[in-house]
Amino acid sequence: MAAIEHRNMGAPDETRTPDKTRLEVVQLGDATVARISLEPGWRWSECIKPVVGGESCQAAHLGYLVAGRLHVVADDGTEADLSAGETYRLTPGHDAWVVGDEQVVGLEFETKTAETYARG
Repeated sequence: MAAIEHRNMGAPDETRTPDKTRLEVVQLGDATVARISLEPGWRWSECIKPVVGGESCQAAHLGYLVAGRLHVVADDGTEADLSAGETYRLTPGHDAWVVGDEQVVGLEFETKTAETYARG
């Protein structure tokens, strides 16, 4: 593995585009990073659930919100609003949706999630 690796998110290894979603994935050695862009009106249960199935998102997330606002509701009833500039960790079992009319842009650092999110 190279001592220094760097990539431009504008030239991803893979792009996934479910409804109102754009996920750009880059590989850095054995790590995977993704940039996720969610359009206003995006909701996991409406846009991603049809692709992956299940009653709630079963992916673990570790990331940083670059832009926008996201509301998350965990299966246990816990709720949170995430805003630009915040880091986050979500355990499997949640729904989420874009709040307002601004696009949400986040960076995902959980390698397994970056590799598999929104893939059927």
